[in-house]
Amino acid sequence: MRRQNLAVVLGVVAAEGPLSRADVAGHTGLTRPAVSSMVDELIGRGALTETGTAPSGRVGRPGRALALNDRGPAGLGLEIGVTHLAACVVDLRGEPRVWRRVERANAGRPAGQVLAEAAALGAEAEAEAAGLGLRVEGRVLAVPGVVANEPSGLVANAPNLGWQAVRPADHWPDPDTVPEPENEANLGALAEQWHQGHPAETFVHVSAEAGIGAALVVGGQLFRGARGFAGELGHLPVHPEGARCACGARGCLEQYAGEAAVLREAGLADRAGDPVALLAERAAAGDAPALHALDRAGRALGLALASAVHLIDPDALVLGGAYAELAEWLLPSIRAELAARVTVRPWSPEAVRPSALGRRGPVLGAAWSTVRRIIADPSRLPAR
Repeated sequence: MRRQNLAVVLGVVAAEGPLSRADVAGHTGLTRPAVSSMVDELIGRGALTETGTAPSGRVGRPGRALALNDRGPAGLGLEIGVTHLAACVVDLRGEPRVWRRVERANAGRPAGQVLAEAAALGAEAEAEAAGLGLRVEGRVLAVPGVVANEPSGLVANAPNLGWQAVRPADHWPDPDTVPEPENEANLGALAEQWHQGHPAETFVHVSAEAGIGAALVVGGQLFRGARGFAGELGHLPVHPEGARCACGARGCLEQYAGEAAVLREAGLADRAGDPVALLAERAAAGDAPALHALDRAGRALGLALASAVHLIDPDALVLGGAYAELAEWLLPSIRAELAARVTVRPWSPEAVRPSALGRRGPVLGAAWSTVRRIIADPSRLPAR
């Protein structure tokens, strides 16, 4: 019971703070002595801080303000992309305090080498966080592949990296800091859900890097499927007799709206630098090949997303990752396809929207995962 009440108290301060102890008692229905005892424990575990005075309409001396500690427990998010590594540390309020990103060509390199470099980047981020008074209490790793539904942390398949049956724990240099792997598209969707003040209960989050990842949030919960393979929108056929995909099938969405396909169509396949930024720059300048490639990708995405709308009846479709940064040119074609194909139910063009998180969604989702767990169960925190 105490464990549950600790979570209730911390959750109220997270949602409504800063609050006085009396305010927490009023929000939770717990007695003031019980709240005071739990607040003292949460302060002792580093989750809460008590400073200043809380606003109150009551007569008498105002209580001191309780707030989430910005110099205490923190979450580390790591990301292995096909062309980059990233790390992010967020404090208990969910505020990003440390960012790291380095460009790396990770496709085809040995998994152990890539994971060692990710671990080194994470260690740098943790060291900087420690200098800010933060202590990392959990680590999550975003990967562009399927993570098995099992506790061993198995990345079953990450085709764009060339990984098969890789366990990060087998390659991580420090056994005390091994992160929990999770699919990057799932983390992008969770980040979107947590970032929104009033999130949609059921939505599809679709993003692109080398491949296309999608995640389904149904009734506020991430839907993984029976074996963790849900959301492989990139391999939904949009042209059944079309181009051969790396998966062996023909006409997959990835061959028309994946990053590599769009860059190839735009004549930018071999350009150095940030290809998404370059594509956006060309499109903004009115470059015909870039606009044609984005229109083609948007129509293919609209075709695939129409099937998703008919199948799961979502409240919204969210464009994340590179798609968020290219939404200005993708949305007209996506919305036109949806308008033509979603005819058996009400559908608003505004239900398709870009994510405000852009390409930072997965690594933010990875870092926020730890914070969400702490707030849901602060008893896991060690006493200071």
